[in-house]
Amino acid sequence: MSLKLQNKIGVIVDSLQLPLKEGLQAAKEMGADGVQIYAVSGDLDPDVMNEAARLELKAYIDSLELEISALCGDLGGHGFQDAEANPEKIRKSKKILDLAIDLGTTIVTTHIGIIPEDENDPIYATMLAACEELGTYANEKGAYFAIETGPETAQTLKKFLDKLSTKGVSVNFDPANMVMVTKDDPVAGVKLLKDYIVHTHVKDGIQLKPTNPKDVYGYLHNDVETSHENIAEMVANGDFFRELPLGQGDVDFQKYFAMLEEIGYTGYLTIEREVKNNPIQDISEAVKFIQMYK
Repeated sequence: MSLKLQNKIGVIVDSLQLPLKEGLQAAKEMGADGVQIYAVSGDLDPDVMNEAARLELKAYIDSLELEISALCGDLGGHGFQDAEANPEKIRKSKKILDLAIDLGTTIVTTHIGIIPEDENDPIYATMLAACEELGTYANEKGAYFAIETGPETAQTLKKFLDKLSTKGVSVNFDPANMVMVTKDDPVAGVKLLKDYIVHTHVKDGIQLKPTNPKDVYGYLHNDVETSHENIAEMVANGDFFRELPLGQGDVDFQKYFAMLEEIGYTGYLTIEREVKNNPIQDISEAVKFIQMYK
């Protein structure tokens, strides 16, 4: 284990299933350097979180000597596949990015929906237009919307990103999503997407049998519309894949971390755990797992 990773370790606070302040304290006690927080609804909804609340939360996080690695701004549904729904989703996404900047981070991670393989599919142009607007907005602020890997291959994602005029829309790299859903190679994916990776999730898993990504992430005009809750159930008890504790799945972390190091990635390694049985123990052990490579 010759790697000496310099990356900071993050934890998705919501994965701990604790009230926010307790989750922040737990993340600190586990040895995390930073946290990622969902900021779509509830107390962290940017439409309801006023300036005083933002200052208070930032001060509390600072008092724990933590950073925010990113906000999660995943709006669910079909991502940005639906032209009629996109104006409101784009408005909300911009508000989430503004909140991120107020809280001290420049990254909002999100799912945009499955990118069609067929570039002539009208959904492709709809998604591209939405991401162009979001990317331009983020770029003007020196920030990023980071698409989470998994719904499509790294090659398809790169071709899509290459069509945008800025890197304001970039990548949140999740290796487990790739091995569980598309069976894409995370190590090759990192190399391919090296110019776009601004944030990563550290998660592990296996594929039990092949599945259509549309049955996992949903797709416009079919009967499947998944949510974060649905996916959490799939990874714990579904027929197609399992999310597992780090080191127990098919992600080769020695090679994965080595490739991140090779491409010069210096951002966060943020732990996500969607299985809800024993999250505090699992995430605490995940921090220790990453620390073995530091």
